[in-house]
Formats: sequence, structure tokens, C-alpha cells
Amino acid sequence: MVTIHLDGERLEIGDGSHLRSVLPELPKNCCVAVIRPATKKQALTDSLTISSTAGEVTIEVEGTKAAFLGTAGIASHLSLHWQDRYTAAFGPFPSAIRPIRKSHLYERGDVILGCGGYDPQRSYVVFSKSRHSADHGADESGGAIGRVVSGRAVLDRWTTGDRITRIEPVVSWADTSRSFTTTDLDTPLEDGMQVVTYVKVIAQGYSQEWVSTEAAGSVEHLLFALETKRFVVSRATSTHILDAHLAGSEISAEQRHPRREGTVTVRSAGLSAGGIYIYRADVQSSPAHSVVGQVVHGIELVKLARESDTFAISVQPDRIDLLGLPLSQAQEIARTRGFALHVDNTEGSRIVVSQEPGTTLDVLNEKAATVHTAHDEKVVDIVLDDVSAPLSCAIFRQLTGLADHDAGVIPLFFKFDDVFLFKPTVPPTVKIIPENMPTTEVPAASLAITNDSRKGSGMVGVRLSANREFGPTSEPFEGTNIIGRVLDTEKLKHFKEREKVFIREMGL
Repeated sequence: MVTIHLDGERLEIGDGSHLRSVLPELPKNCCVAVIRPATKKQALTDSLTISSTAGEVTIEVEGTKAAFLGTAGIASHLSLHWQDRYTAAFGPFPSAIRPIRKSHLYERGDVILGCGGYDPQRSYVVFSKSRHSADHGADESGGAIGRVVSGRAVLDRWTTGDRITRIEPVVSWADTSRSFTTTDLDTPLEDGMQVVTYVKVIAQGYSQEWVSTEAAGSVEHLLFALETKRFVVSRATSTHILDAHLAGSEISAEQRHPRREGTVTVRSAGLSAGGIYIYRADVQSSPAHSVVGQVVHGIELVKLARESDTFAISVQPDRIDLLGLPLSQAQEIARTRGFALHVDNTEGSRIVVSQEPGTTLDVLNEKAATVHTAHDEKVVDIVLDDVSAPLSCAIFRQLTGLADHDAGVIPLFFKFDDVFLFKPTVPPTVKIIPENMPTTEVPAASLAITNDSRKGSGMVGVRLSANREFGPTSEPFEGTNIIGRVLDTEKLKHFKEREKVFIREMGL
């Protein structure tokens, strides 16, 4: 028998087993990290992992101030003694501090050595849960011995009866070429081997008990970017990996913090704006990066991932995006996720076409959302052809709102015979190059956008019948980019000029 660890779980398997024996299948095209014990070079860091009955936190200590946490048996003294909205204190235990009567300012995540009644024999480890000013019986410096860098959500979960069970130094490791990522299920398993199959991220500002909306917009971009639960490594460096499939998006800068190992950011400026970064090493903060999450499982996979690798990733919480859903499904999601759903109209078969608040964290914080709906007859289903016209389809989604949601809107400009023309607002910086132009005949129900070779650039059109001379926007073939087709052509006949047409993208 050999023993391995699969995503941290100890497994005993037969000699000669392969990866397939513990993973019958992998998510499509996703790799896993394989770490051989003989190739792990260990070194102590200046961080400690503190395990408690409510979860783990990692703290980065300041110099030798936290040396007492390495004392044998110290964990047995660290039960939760008190907690409120500002702090959680574990103890008591004796220490050698010299307390003074003075208040200090503390930030969320600060770890403080203080005492009760200014008696060092009744000392406490105090975790700051939010920014506050207080006298914790600390020494002249304020008593800060470190800062929580991972697992901050645990601070909000601690309650009466919780205790610290173990304190361990964090071990960093450097890998040789014998540790690797693979998609080969026939990889042999060795005794002591670690296999990591996915990365888990907790979004900035989210815990099950507490939600902050300071980074709600950036976090929503993260949830949207990784909604497929795949991270595609566009670039891999010594400090980070990047998924750039949404590069070019407009993202507002929100949370600027140091980028530590396991930090997830979204870039808000530059050519890679909208890209998702995960850090392999600590680097300083940047005004072009907003912190949107923290890896809580699978950092080994992040460190070993190579350019062009794809791996499975999950982000908590799941995104709340109701647009394009039947009202009944939206109501079920609201019930399951525990928030109230206010609806403008419930008569007939209805589709959600707008949602307020528009971000997941805001909905969870307010525990409510308001949606506007349209009757199913007013929602037109389309499919887009990303294979033949990827650039034009991306522009169309951006113009209609489909870039971020499954439902969008486009105004009906003019209709005649079997032609329907739509006129979205096209920014002057958007260039629509010729792409996927028809050559012989345009099939009925084709959806097209006029390219920059014609004065009507940006016009969107649908023609209900086939045509061998003109495209759906009534332009010659050389001015027509075919981007997909309309599934509900009969519904178009009931719309009036200048009326908003709600559209919903369906899969091919």
C-alpha cells in the first residue's frame, strides 16, 4: 500500500496505482499538480498557521514579537475569552509584556498581545476584526505582533466555545522539475505524493457571516471571468499567473493592497486591464491592481502552472446574475440564496431583463434584489458565431450588454418588408473590421453588423428571407459581417420602430 494526499485528504491505495484510480476523470482540459515528496525543499517563513475550531488563519509575524506562540503547550491556553464586533481575544496566559494605559489605532487583521487589568499574568492574543481605537493593555508600541494575511473570514466566525487547537510555522517550498502539472491520468502514484486538483478562492469582502461591498464591482468582474470554473494561464512568471481572456475590459480601481502569495487581483489599467492575476510570491501594491480575492486551497497548483495550462477553480460566493432567466428560476435562486426578490410584474411567462443591485456582494449585503421583467414574447433569442466572427461578436456583446449578462437590449431603428434594422450607440473608438463576409447567399434569419467599409458602420440587421445580393443590414456583401442568427424571427414582427428589443443569447 502507498499513502498519498489528494487535495489535503490522506488516502491509502494499492501499489502500482495510477492517477486514474483516485480521479476517474478530470474536468475537460484541466490539469492537476503532482508533487513528489523527495523534491520538496522546505524552509521556514516568517508566517504562522493558527488552527482553530472555526477554521485556519495565517499570520505574518513582526520580528520576534510573536516568539511566545512557539512555546510548547501555548495552544492549550488559547480559548476564546471574549469577542465583540471589534475584536476576538484568546487566553489568558502569562507573558512578559509591560502594559501601559494608552489607546492605539488598529486595523482589521492586526494581531495584538495585550492583557486584562494591566496584569501580564492574564495576557491575551487579540485579533482585530475591524478598524478601531482601544486600550488592550498592550505595551508602548501598541502590542501588534503580526497581521492576518489569509483566512480573515474566520475572524468573523469565532464565537463562544471556540479555541485555538494548533500553531505551526508555515513552510515554503521550491520545486524541481520532478514536480509538475499534468492531464495524464496514467501518471503513476508514489508513496507520500501530493495531488492538487483545483484552486479555491474566497472573494474580497465575503464571508458567510459578513459582507463588505467596497470592492463589489471588481469582485463581480472576477465572478464573471471565472464563471466557467476554468483558469487559463495566458502568462506565467516567477511572481504571478494571468488569465487574460477578458483583457481589454473597463474596470474601476477599488481595493489597493499588497499582493501577497495567493492574492487574486484584477488589473484596472493598461493593455491587460480586466485580466485576472494570482500571485505566487509577495510583491508590493499597485494602483493598477485591485485585490479581489485570496486563494484558500490549491496554492501548489498556482505555483506549478505553466503557460497555456488550464486548471479548475472555484470562487465563493457564486455569482448572482438573474438577467435572461425565467422569473420562476430567478425566484428559486433568491429562495435558495436567502435574499428577497422584488418583481415588477408576475403575470404570464416572464423573463428577467434588469436587476438592482447589479453586483453579487451588494445583493448579499442588502439581502434583497429588485428585478424588471418582460413577457416572453418581448424577448428574442439569438445565437452568436464566435468561431467565424470573434471580433464582431465581441463588439456586439459590448454594445448590447451581452458581454456581462445573458440578456441585453437593442433599439429597433427601422423596419421594412422583411428587414429589421437596429442602431446601437457605437463609441468612436470602436473599429469594426471586415470579418465573415458572405460570398454567395445570406441565409434567412442571419444576424449581421455593418463594418467600417460603409458609412452605416455599427448598424445591426436581420433579414427574414435569404438574399443573394444584400446582407441583413441592406448593405453589399463586402460591408456585411455575419455574426449569428435570430431564433425567434416571428417575435420581431410585433415590435414597433424605436421600441427596445430585449435579446437573450443562447448556446450553439
